Amino acid sequence: MSKIYTNNLINEKSPYLLQHAHNPVNWYPWCKATFAEAKEKD
Repeated sequence: MSKIYTNNLINEKSPYLLQHAHNPVNWYPWCKATFAEAKEKD
């Protein structure tokens, strides 16, 4: 049995974002932590 993929949208409140929480894409919500990580990796 395969595991269900869960990305970073799982903790969001928006129904639109939550419907994509199990997409096999590493989605991130727009927040300070996301931009801080992007800045660090750039």
